[in-house]
Formats: sequence, C-alpha cells, structure tokens
Amino acid sequence: MARMFILSFVVVFGSAASAFTYQPNVIYGKDDRIDLYMIENPIVREVALSTAAMIPSANLSQAEEGKQSVRAGIYGHEMGLCSEEAFYSQPSGAMCSGFLVGDDLLATAGHCITESSCESNSFVFNYHMTNAETAPTVVAQSDVYRCTQVLSRELTNNQDYALVKLDRPVEGRRALRLAANPVQLNDGIYVVGHPSGLPTKVAGGASIRRLETGYFVANLDTYGGNSGSAVFNTETNEVIGILVRGERDFRYDSSNMCKRSNSCLDSECRGEDVTLISYIIDALNQKH
Repeated sequence: MARMFILSFVVVFGSAASAFTYQPNVIYGKDDRIDLYMIENPIVREVALSTAAMIPSANLSQAEEGKQSVRAGIYGHEMGLCSEEAFYSQPSGAMCSGFLVGDDLLATAGHCITESSCESNSFVFNYHMTNAETAPTVVAQSDVYRCTQVLSRELTNNQDYALVKLDRPVEGRRALRLAANPVQLNDGIYVVGHPSGLPTKVAGGASIRRLETGYFVANLDTYGGNSGSAVFNTETNEVIGILVRGERDFRYDSSNMCKRSNSCLDSECRGEDVTLISYIIDALNQKH
C-alpha cells in the first residue's frame, strides 16, 4: 500500500478526510490470505465471526423472507486482474472492514466512515465463503446491522479510527477482547477482514516491524477493503490494532495487459500501518 495510492475501496468524505486517503495492501513473502472455512483453529474461527464487512446499504436488497441479496462485482473483473490471481472469481462487495467491541458497538478505520455517511452504510456479519464454490451473494437479514451514529472518530497521520453504534445489539457473537498491554517489536500477528472487498480472509505469518507514535508497522498481507480490519496478537488472540494503510496493491503487467498483486519480501517495502487499539479502549471508556 505504498505512497498513499487511492483505490476505489477507499472512501473519502469531505475536506477533513481528503488529506488522508489511505489504502492498505500488498503481499509480503508468500500470500497468507485464506478463506474462513479453511481455518481449523477454533479460537481464530470464533474471533473471525465477530468481524464484519461494511457494505453500502444501497447494495443490499430484499431477497426471500429473512434474507438480503448483496450486489457485488466479480473481483478479478472489477479490478482488471490477471486470471491466475487468488480469489479471482469471488464477489467483491465490501467497502471496508470492522469488528465488534460492544453489544451494539463496532470499530473501524476513521477514513471509512463519517457521521454524514453513517446512515447509508451497513455492517454485515458472516460475509464469508462457506466452501470453495459458495459465495455470500445472499445473507441473513439478522446478520445485517445499520450504522446509526459515529460515537468517536479521529483521522490524522497517527490516529485513524471510528467507534460506531449499530441499530441493535448484535446476536450470536461476542465482542472481541482488546489488548491492554502494549505491543512489542516482532510480536506475531494476524488480520481478519475483507481485502479488496472480498468475503472474509484471515492472513497470518506476520509480525510487527516497527513501532511509531499511535501506530505500528507490520508485514501483513492486506489490500484496500482491509481498512478497519482487526489485527490480533497470535498468542493471545486479543485485538491489538486497526489496519489503516500501507503499500500499493497491484502492479500492471503490460505484456498481459492485466494487474498482479504487488509482492515484497517480508522485510521489504514500507509495510502496513496499524492504529493502536488503545484509542478504541479510551473511546469506550469515555462512553461509560
């Protein structure tokens, strides 16, 4: 996600956000992104179910009783990708990612949402592939929650977060545990979210490369659409941060006239920036 290139998944709202258009995305080493149905670790599966896709409410429509259809393009077609790119044929319906931090409270990146855009967006749980062939083109109405208020939001170089109130308490899943202890250099980490708007992906095999004021830099395999994703400590499975920006997603293959994922060695490129979860903890404490 290098040099702050703008992707269609980055939502820019008004003059305050226009100075900070972020886009997390690139592959470090091998591509560690996998679908949720492939995860065997029960703890990782459980925490992943408390993450959500931010989808414009206009792209959701009534299907059969108790269901909603999700309007989404095909990832490879929408992005002009080379045919061998991973997840080429999956739908790409999410604008950003988020995760549950209270009964009816959700955290995401500050550049993903504002008070004025809140009511036009929904957060959808269970937006994931159930097997290699079954995409979430239809979701349960009970998994769709409307944004009703942005309770707290910051968008600066060091802080990029939002605390959102949903239209009702979330059923069937728990708020994630937020880490109280400070992060450490080289801590093992993983991320759960919606790279390029895809159904839920989990990406591990990463670590903290650098500590900065208000955020840290890691070698996570993330893309635009991962903004707002929960980043977890591998040992504790606690949320330690919010994925907000990073290296450029794709490079153009002129010989084949298509785009390929931008790849770096684990120690190369600028890295992916993760806002510290302490800001969300502070925002939650101020609401009580």
